[in-house]
Amino acid sequence: MQITANGISIEAEDHGPKDAPAILLIRGLGTQLVHWPGNFVQGFVKAGFRCITFDNRDVGLSQRCPAPGVPEDPDEISALALAGTDIPPAYSLDDMAADVIGLMDVLGIDRAHIFGISMGGAIAQILAIQYPDRLLTDTIVMTACRPLLDRGHLAEILPRLLVYPETLDEAQDNWVAGHASFGSPGYPMAEEDIRAEARLAYSRGSDAAGINRQLLATMAAPDRRPLLANVTTPCLVIHGVDDTLIPVDMGAEIAAHIPGSEYHAIKGMGHIITPLLAPEIVSLVSDFIRRQG
Repeated sequence: MQITANGISIEAEDHGPKDAPAILLIRGLGTQLVHWPGNFVQGFVKAGFRCITFDNRDVGLSQRCPAPGVPEDPDEISALALAGTDIPPAYSLDDMAADVIGLMDVLGIDRAHIFGISMGGAIAQILAIQYPDRLLTDTIVMTACRPLLDRGHLAEILPRLLVYPETLDEAQDNWVAGHASFGSPGYPMAEEDIRAEARLAYSRGSDAAGINRQLLATMAAPDRRPLLANVTTPCLVIHGVDDTLIPVDMGAEIAAHIPGSEYHAIKGMGHIITPLLAPEIVSLVSDFIRRQG
């Protein structure tokens, strides 16, 4: 369903009883709601939640958000970044957090459990910092609380994150390569299923420029460590021991900065929640929520 929230159109799906406690799932850079495993979403529904999934702005079926003067070409972005030039983003992660609140408003959800991965995990932190009265709990997964794209690591990391326009065949090959590079080795996904997922995502909206704008928002985000000390929302931090994109130490750092937070490092987990990994994550989160009373 298309929802107008925070002044833009957002594609969302609403799973489970409307009167159940709500949990909102926030995707990471460039990925869509269809990248959540079906057993992950239904796992939360079976655990007694109303599970909301959505496409972040600039991907899938949600609105594109370009801005004048903001580069979208990956080569231009790379050249500017490596030269040390500040690149203005089209929007901020704060704006994306406001999208989540706007979505809750339209759906009539006063307070919700939040679950965010990667870039979505950064957004989840912002929600806990800026909108504590709207959160019941906050689960922060496979992410960091400070900028990772410093000058010393740009040349290494940017090529893994910037996106070029691709054909359907390239989209499938690239998603298979992504699983091999930063997936979850202890919870593998069959190649035919990876390709099917890539085809579905491609059919909903392949937009390299939109993904690169999301990346610029992520690159422009400030260090959140000073503000995390003030977070009062019950927080669960989860990270993969085998994450090759964002090191597991980054997850431990988040937990160290949030008072009273709970931390779980999962062996065999990388930077993708696969169907095999989904039940373990659902169980961890559901148990954490239950223990909050």
